[in-house]
Amino acid sequence: MGTVLRAEHGKRAGFRESAKDIVRFCGLGGLEEIGRNMSFFEYKDEIVIFDAGLEFAGEENPGVDYIIPNTTYLEQNKHKIRGIVVTHAHYDHIGAIPHIMEKLGNPTIYTTPLAREIIKKRQTDYPNTPPLDIEIVKNRDVIKVSDNFTLEFFNIIHSIPDSISIMLKTPVGNFVYATDVKVEYDAKGVEYGLDEFRRVGEQGIHGLFLESTNAEVPGKSLSSELIMDNIEDIFLKTKGRMVIAMFASMLTRVGEVITLAEKHGKKIAFSGLSMKTNVQIAQNLGYIKIKPGTIIQLADIHKYKDDQIVILSTGAQGESNASLMKIATGENRSFQTRPGDTIMFSSSIIPGNERAVQTLKDSLARQGAHIYHSKNSDIYSSGHATADELKAIIKAVKPKYYVPIHGYYFMRSTNALLAQECGVLKENTIVADNGLVVEFSKTGFQVDFDHQLPAHYVMVDGLGVGDVGEIVMRDRKMLAEEGMVVIVATLDKKTGTVIKSPDIVSRGFIYLKENVNIVEDMRKKIKGILAQMPAHKEVEMDYLKGLIRDQIGQFLYTKTKRRPMILPVIIYV
Repeated sequence: MGTVLRAEHGKRAGFRESAKDIVRFCGLGGLEEIGRNMSFFEYKDEIVIFDAGLEFAGEENPGVDYIIPNTTYLEQNKHKIRGIVVTHAHYDHIGAIPHIMEKLGNPTIYTTPLAREIIKKRQTDYPNTPPLDIEIVKNRDVIKVSDNFTLEFFNIIHSIPDSISIMLKTPVGNFVYATDVKVEYDAKGVEYGLDEFRRVGEQGIHGLFLESTNAEVPGKSLSSELIMDNIEDIFLKTKGRMVIAMFASMLTRVGEVITLAEKHGKKIAFSGLSMKTNVQIAQNLGYIKIKPGTIIQLADIHKYKDDQIVILSTGAQGESNASLMKIATGENRSFQTRPGDTIMFSSSIIPGNERAVQTLKDSLARQGAHIYHSKNSDIYSSGHATADELKAIIKAVKPKYYVPIHGYYFMRSTNALLAQECGVLKENTIVADNGLVVEFSKTGFQVDFDHQLPAHYVMVDGLGVGDVGEIVMRDRKMLAEEGMVVIVATLDKKTGTVIKSPDIVSRGFIYLKENVNIVEDMRKKIKGILAQMPAHKEVEMDYLKGLIRDQIGQFLYTKTKRRPMILPVIIYV
């Protein structure tokens, strides 16, 4: 297993340089989850940042739109920031940009043309943010962003065009940062996509930072050619309409499907604004070629034969407001599912979305649709390297130190083992969580456990950013799991006596009409509490509410073994 830093507190590995001669690395997101990717390197008074993504909120964060990295440290040191590198245009790498750039002093963003356009398009949803300074980079560009940091960009393969990795040249050594990457294969099984890693590896790499998403997946990925052959087979035997659901950002696959549709004389319609927008951007930049007449409006599909129709839709994760869910529920005005339709899920399921996707499949199947997905057909290949592919990258780069990034702890610890199988020393593999600072010198590394940086969740909820904290989330979970009880007590302002029997309202706890005995016992308990208050004296409101909350809460737990939220309302008249 790799070096488990939390279990080896204060570990040092041949660290002899002065405190000033170090490069500090810290992940602010993406090291304990899938998403929210953001890391930075720091040398003296210079900082360069990699990515600024979001993580979609799961069931454990009710009401939250998404989660972004905590940039407290970077905000405090924004005078040191020399730039932000965006590796590609997926939202788990760009989604936080509208929320953080102004706080960070609006530094220059270095990225590729496609990522630039998608970032700019999303920025229009936030009209009050300042204009971004984005510098375009391409394969093998070398940019000196500060006295001590030089960036060399190189192309890699992922599920979206224009994805890059970076070699960061520093006084301490060269570091390669490679997140969201895969190895591809031709029809004969010959791999490609490693040449650039071999090239940078020949320059001597001090540390490699490599993603872990599929570290626990053995073997190699299915080739894109095989995937498209299988999709073509489905095209040929499908007699009715076809809907292919995938991420709107999977533009490489979208382009392949459009080419395949043109080959077989089919028409393409888009369902989902993000899908349509991204394809238009990719087409404008020349990444997707579309023949005139291939694209039709969704509202015009009735003008064509069923077997001519292919709809590219968002919503493969079962999102409630996405296009495919609206098709399943009959809310889409232009397309209603009917027997004989073919629905293809051409994406993997993000952990936590399993139930929503299953519900969506059930709904579509009940309406007579034929369902294809990755478990019954080889129609999807991940954009993330499997175990064998990760080892191929590690062998190509030949790093001295290895830091698995992008993934849960188990994924990253498994990734560390892969590096050890490739010859990286066990003591040179570093499995660090969000907020931990790893300090590299020319001859070693150490972990600064005494100054862990803030890396807790910053939640975006509507227009609020960061105003939903642990207490609010705790209350939401309590309401969702246990319900609430509102108690309204009306007291005489002069005497302090109860004027009428307390009103009790239950929401999500018990149905009052079916639990008369508990309700009456609760009223007696409340009257007893109020009777203990001194007469002819107005009692401190917070004290009285707290007393009711504690005693009624304990009473209800004794009766029901549940802990609803108790909301006392005291009215003096």
